[in-house]
Amino acid sequence: MWKTFYIKPNERGLLFKRSHFRGVLQPGLYRRSWMTRWRVETHDLNEAEASIDNLELLLQTHGQALNQHLHIVQTAHNEAALVRLGQSWMSLGPNQLRAYWRGFIEVEIHQFNLDESAALPLAFVERLRGKSLHGIRPVYISESEVGLLYIQKNFVQPLGAGEYAFWTYKQEVAVQKLDRLTPNPSFPLAEVLLDQHPDFVAEYCSVVSLTAEEVAIVRYQGKVIEVLAPTSRQLYWRSVDITIVNIGAAHKLPANLVTELVTGLTEVAMLSHKALYVLEVPAQHVGLMILDGTMQEPLSAGTHAWWTFGHSFKAESIDLRLQTLEVSGQEILSKDKVPLRVNLTAGYRVTNPVQAKAALADIREFLYKELQFALRSAVGTKSLDALLEDKGAIDNTISDHIRSKTTDYGIEVDSVGVKDIILPGEIKTILSKVVEAEKAAQANVVRRREETAATRSMLNTAKVMEDNPVALRLKELEILERIAEKIEHINVNGNLDSILTELINIKQP
Repeated sequence: MWKTFYIKPNERGLLFKRSHFRGVLQPGLYRRSWMTRWRVETHDLNEAEASIDNLELLLQTHGQALNQHLHIVQTAHNEAALVRLGQSWMSLGPNQLRAYWRGFIEVEIHQFNLDESAALPLAFVERLRGKSLHGIRPVYISESEVGLLYIQKNFVQPLGAGEYAFWTYKQEVAVQKLDRLTPNPSFPLAEVLLDQHPDFVAEYCSVVSLTAEEVAIVRYQGKVIEVLAPTSRQLYWRSVDITIVNIGAAHKLPANLVTELVTGLTEVAMLSHKALYVLEVPAQHVGLMILDGTMQEPLSAGTHAWWTFGHSFKAESIDLRLQTLEVSGQEILSKDKVPLRVNLTAGYRVTNPVQAKAALADIREFLYKELQFALRSAVGTKSLDALLEDKGAIDNTISDHIRSKTTDYGIEVDSVGVKDIILPGEIKTILSKVVEAEKAAQANVVRRREETAATRSMLNTAKVMEDNPVALRLKELEILERIAEKIEHINVNGNLDSILTELINIKQP
């Protein structure tokens, strides 16, 4: 009996006799004896990959026959492969064995040694553009970027602008993209780059490595982007400009750096504020700086700055203008035990700030205390009457005292004056009564003096009338005129000659 096998035009058959491979059957009709147990495995050529059991063993025993009909791809432990099946691509990792039928679908095979390079050649990168294949990582670096290639977490090389693809079979591949437009990107493991990859650093980077007495000012496109402290070590792109400043001998910043780092752009001032000690000296003031416990030269009006690293600072501005100090509400007993409240004001100016601050911890507190002492001494040695009669004497006493105390401290006292002497309520009442009595006595004296003068005048007038009848007559007429102004009718008995000796009857209607 016969067994018939038909192989279609789009098929291939694998002929086995009792599990032993006997060959590859082309399309057509085949007949074999049924008794000999022939078996045929058919494979559709529309499926380009041939799924053959025990392929590796068959290749060892019948490799020449199979190679006539199959493309065989076998990768070692350090190899990978790209296979194009018509318009499709697939990738094969290490230790793979695959077979693809010849002649029906176009097959293209490329094998790569992973030990030689983890990157695919550019020609394949372009051909695989837009395709996602297992085991291949595509990378695109723009012209504004630099890529850092890491394999197994170790830096391998920088990547310029362009397209790349890398095998990821059995190895960890990472690409760190850094922006070229950012002058100080976060370089991964910068210390490793500096120590292990000097070629990359020399080609792409500017390095800042500072000693304990150096600071660095980093500028990008003319603008300060960072101020580095001593002992810093930092990487930047080569596009930056770096200025190293030795602070061992010169702690104070020159005027051009003060303008750039302190009084210029706000964002620059914020970058540098931790590195600088800044003192603003207003107009009509002088600045005093104590650096590491030592007084420095006086500072003129303006902005001054010092590097803070490794130093201590203490500074203040001293006003050179005339200043006023009030000593108010001083409760003091006069010599005659009268409690008084005295307010004092003084004008002063600092003429030698260095001398004043070297000797005095607090200028105003010193003046206040000395004025208190002088005021108590001046008031306590005088009676109330003496104080009220001559307040200028108090001013002179206090002025002499305070000037003698301030001469050696670079302070000039311009004026001292008592503003108010406030008396207790009962003392005010007593003084009011005293003043009232004094004024009443003065008024009585004036009144007596006026009465005496009036009497003397009348006596003189009488003597004149006694010797001059005409004057007496005129006086009578004057009196009558005055009376007539106040009444309407006058009745006179007798004649006018007896007007002073006769009774005058004044009758009102």
